[in-house]
Amino acid sequence: MQRVLVMGSSGSGKSTFARRLSDITGIPTVSIDAIFWKPGWIESETEEFRSRMTEAALQPKWIMDGNYTRTGAGELRRELSDTIIWFDLPRAACMLGILGRIARTYGRVRPEMAEGCPEKIDLEFFRYVWTYRQQQRPKLLAYFEGLRSDQSLVCFTDRGQADDYLKDLALKQNVASIH
Repeated sequence: MQRVLVMGSSGSGKSTFARRLSDITGIPTVSIDAIFWKPGWIESETEEFRSRMTEAALQPKWIMDGNYTRTGAGELRRELSDTIIWFDLPRAACMLGILGRIARTYGRVRPEMAEGCPEKIDLEFFRYVWTYRQQQRPKLLAYFEGLRSDQSLVCFTDRGQADDYLKDLALKQNVASIH
């Protein structure tokens, strides 16, 4: 594992998983949200975002947390990744995830977010998460069709599976460091 995409709905646990995976592997994380958003929740221009994503994707090792497949940088990240972790969680789990996140971090900028973008209540964002499985999931499935046979796709349908995956990986890393 050298270049890992962590994808799925907002509120599914992608960022937490990416941080924990980074702690275990030592591979640096790249938050796509931090690259995309500017202070005040302003979206980056497409070319600026593509350029910044390309620069990040060309690094030798990364764990990238986020989707953003609609720009040309989405294909580059898919091409360069060796592992894709997909959080395919039910709507309720993701909605509870974002509500819990808002309760914990309201008014503060989360570590994976761009400066000047504090956590807020955003009804449009709630709608995005509510409709994610119908609107966005099919786009991710189409994106995954472009994977090669030498790339791994790991799918979690609940957070417990992700926790187990990280525990197993940490155990393997500890065993490898002993030998």
